[in-house]
Parts: sequence; C-alpha cells; structure tokens
Amino acid sequence: MASHSPVLFGIEQSLSGRPWRWRGGNMDLVEGVSGLEDDLVTQLLLARGVPRDDLDRHRNPSLRAFLPDPSQFRDMDAAAERLAQAVIGGETITVYGDYDVDGATSAALLIRLLGALGNQARYYIPDRLLEGYGPSGEALVRIAGDGSSLIVTVDCGAMAHEALAMAHASGVDVIVVDHHKCSAELPRAAALVNPNRLDEGAVGAAHGHLAAVGVAFLLAVATVRVLRRGGFFESRAEPDLFSLLDLVALGTVADVAALHGLNRAMVAQGLKVMARRENIGMAALIDASRLTRAPQCSDLGFALGPRVNAGGRVGEATLGVRLLTTTDADEARTIAAQLSILNDERRAIEAAVQEAAEAQIAGQHNRAVLVLGGRGWHPGVIGIVAGRIKEKTGKPTLVVALEADDAGNGKGSGRSIAGVDLGAAIIAAREAGLLLAGGGHAMAAGLTVAASGLDALGEWLDARLGAAVTASQFGHATLLDLALAPRGLTPELVALLESAGPFGMGWPAPRIAVGPVHLVKSDLVGSDHVRLIVRGEDGGSFKAIAFRAAHSELGQALLNRARGRRLWLAGRPKIDDWGSRPQAELHLEDAAWAD
Repeated sequence: MASHSPVLFGIEQSLSGRPWRWRGGNMDLVEGVSGLEDDLVTQLLLARGVPRDDLDRHRNPSLRAFLPDPSQFRDMDAAAERLAQAVIGGETITVYGDYDVDGATSAALLIRLLGALGNQARYYIPDRLLEGYGPSGEALVRIAGDGSSLIVTVDCGAMAHEALAMAHASGVDVIVVDHHKCSAELPRAAALVNPNRLDEGAVGAAHGHLAAVGVAFLLAVATVRVLRRGGFFESRAEPDLFSLLDLVALGTVADVAALHGLNRAMVAQGLKVMARRENIGMAALIDASRLTRAPQCSDLGFALGPRVNAGGRVGEATLGVRLLTTTDADEARTIAAQLSILNDERRAIEAAVQEAAEAQIAGQHNRAVLVLGGRGWHPGVIGIVAGRIKEKTGKPTLVVALEADDAGNGKGSGRSIAGVDLGAAIIAAREAGLLLAGGGHAMAAGLTVAASGLDALGEWLDARLGAAVTASQFGHATLLDLALAPRGLTPELVALLESAGPFGMGWPAPRIAVGPVHLVKSDLVGSDHVRLIVRGEDGGSFKAIAFRAAHSELGQALLNRARGRRLWLAGRPKIDDWGSRPQAELHLEDAAWAD
C-alpha cells in the first residue's frame, strides 16, 4: 500500500506538513524519461487499483466493456415494464427531479428519451427554499390531479415514505430512480431502483457509486429493451442511447461520483458526445462557460456544473432541465446566459457564507466533524461551502442555514472525506431522534435539524465518526505518481498522462514531483493565488500556480521564505494554452525543501 511505501526524496514533512510517498510503484524519472513513456499509462492504471489482467479494459474504457445487465438491479425490470407500458399507452408522465446538476441531468435524460419514444413528458422541479429536498406528498397528489398517471422521481425519493404513501393513496404510480442511502423499510412505489438499497444484489451493490443520472441511463437501456422485445420499433427507429451520455457525464462529475468502473466509461464516452455539440442546450452551456475547446472532465465540475447548479441554488430551479431539453437555439442561449449571471451571484453569496462559517472553526478545533451554523445564511450555497471547508480542514463538514427565530429549524448540507460514510451517519442520527429529516450518500448528505439541537448533533457525530476520521487522516501523505526533472515537464508528457483519464473522485489525476528547482519569481495573483516561475538545474523552467493558497503555510513559505533555496514541487501537470503555443505548467499542491 502507498501508506507503507518509503518516503520520496526523504521528505517526511513537506511545507504543508505531509510526508511524500509513491501512490504505486517507483516512477522516478529524474534521470530522464527515454524508453519509459510507453509503460507510464500502465503504471498509472496499476496504481489506481486495476488488476494486471484487466488492464486492457481500463486503458480505453468503453460502455460495452463495463455496462452490466440492468435486470441485475432490484426493481429495474418492474420500472422498465411500467415505463414502457406508459409509452405504449400514451399516458401522461411527469419526471420529478432534484434541483442540483444530478437531478437536472437525470430528468433531462428521461425527458429526452421519452420524447424520442413519442411521449412528451412533463417535469416538476421543487423550489429549494419553498419546498426543500425530495418529493412532497402535496406536489405528487397535485401532479396526479393534473392528469399524470405515472411519476418518475429522479435523484430523490428513496426516503420519501410519507410522500409516496400519499401518492399511492391518490392512485398514481411512482417509480423512484435514486442513489442515496436507503433505510431497511422502503417507501411504497411501483418500483424503486437504487443500487444502494439494503437488499440489493451483488451486481447492483457493486454499482453503488453511480450518480442518479447513471441509474437513469440504465433504466433507459432497460426500457428500450422491453419495447424492442414487444415489437415497438418495427415501424420506428430506436432512440440513440449513446447520445444521452453527455448528460450522464455532466451529472456524474458534478455530483462528485467516483470515476471508476462504469462511471469512468460513461464519462469517457460522454465527453466524446459532448464534443459533438449535438445537444443544443449543452452547446450553449459550453459557450456560456467561455470554453473554446471541447470540454474536459475538470470543466464539468468547475465550469458547466456550477452554472446548472446556480439555477437551483439561487435562481429558478427549472432552468437546468429547460436548458438541457430545449430544441430552440435562441432559448438555449438565453437560459445559458441567465445561468451564468446567477452563477456570479452565487459566488458572491457563497464567499460571504464561507467567511462566516470559517470564523466558527476555531471553536471546534477538537472535533472530528465540523458542524457550523448561522442565521441568514443562504441555503442554496451551504453544500458548496461545506465542500470548501472540508477541503481546507480535511474534516467532514456540515453547514447549516438557520431560520431567523431561535425556535426555528435549520437546513444543512454536508460533505465528507474518503473512508467516512456521512450519509449513513445522518440516517442514523435521524433514526436516533436528533434530526427532523436527513439522508444522503457516503460523501454528501442533507438534513433538517432544530436550531436547539445543533450542539447535540455535533457531539453525536463526533462520537460516531471520530474513529473513522482519525483512521482516514492517519499518515495522510502527498501521494505521487511520477518524479522528473524540470525539462521533462512537457506538453507531450501531459498528453500522455491525460490518456489514463478521465480523472476525478476515486480515480485521481496524476500528481507529479518536479525538481530540484529554484525560484525565479513568486507573486500573488487575484486575492489568494500564488504564482511561481522556477528553473531547474537542468536548465528547464516552467510556471506553477497554487490556487487559494496565499494564506496557507505553503503559500506563505513560497511567497516569503523560498528565495535562494532549492525546492521540490508537487502538483497536477496541465497545459497552458493561452499563448501562441501550448506550454506545460504545474498546478501546485505541495512543496518541500530540497536542501
């Protein structure tokens, strides 16, 4: 295991306080890369846990190689049969989605599928502030009253016992398509498809890392198969399911789902579909994000996803679904521009909430799980703030927006760290009477809590998760895939490393060590980014940038104490394509003295 490997270059404590270790095998190419390039991708795959006898399948992940038989999932056949029946019978179908990117893409995928099958489905996206997360019984009954005989909930519904009981009583069928943690007792539904059901079989459970949009794609595959067997396509063309993978890629990456196995294959293929710009709304979103090239995996999480999210967080919840399902180019451009404006507003709101939340961290320095809450905090940004603080502190973090009065409730959102199942803990806290509502998955959770119960919740989570947090943090090292001299950092090397992608949660992008180098220049860019120009003893020079690091120990050392000293730099190699010809640069994550 990487945690037991010897430290790299004798670095027991870097400028950020971590030892440096190899993620996998020793890939020290400081003396030169000649002759080793062809084996580098193999080393990256092995270091990410790919068995040696399965390398070919992972080297170029295809849908054919990783797609399971959807029938292996509990209730999948029942869901596909009911959806196919509604298509054949011309029933009115409403897709009930969540207001985040996973919910918007899941809803858009099913709406586009149903449209291709001749059914113009309706959609319903709840308002985050007025209705909160998940299906409400009142909304489901109202949708039924408006003529829908089938409702499909996506990215929500797994814990909606009361709401689905009301829907059943009103006579409407509900199919639940979700990926959040389930309790032993499932809500009443025509079908509940969720790989995280406690009674899921081996194949389904092995796909518990799917985002809801991935589960929705499997339902699309199963539904088309049912219709094919029934002769539905004898007089009409089958829908192109592959063309829906751009939606799967966006929802999967934006929901920070683990990019291994089927997820990695769907994202890899989805990026190819996205590059073709066949979805008018997706093309408008790419243009609004000011991308002048085909989107890369990181763009989905940092450029496209936040814009779709902004509608549900601080604007109109339906904007994402409308954008991703429209066939009108003018409407698509208008919505994409509106989402960009909302995203700018979201950033300003987020910054204010983050500053207020971070002011509370010092008072909880001895806690394994941070529970931060405040009145007036916008509930639309608390999940983002929780993620930011989690990254900064290395601790699972819950951020709670409290209502104005002392007796009011709070809406909370949490983000976790690897090895700490926050969703299961939140469900347990709800069952223990500490929460009014709550659920989620391993890395993220949502909850409703009485303002007076915030401290008790923090103490309970600390007791339940403290050991897991400690185990996750123990020996936390900067893991490296490759070490090389400065002249080895080239655009060709970056392209070779990228061929082992796409990278994301659960499939980390290669982190390399470069050096030794000495500082030519260091300065502050924006409010808190540190930019370096460095030169190596081999004559090679390059630019490095440490984002949001100016006030950290690492940033202060680079700005104030690195002049005249030799350094090792560690980070993600990237291409800087702003100039006349592409240059390789380093997105800096750590550094250590080399003398």
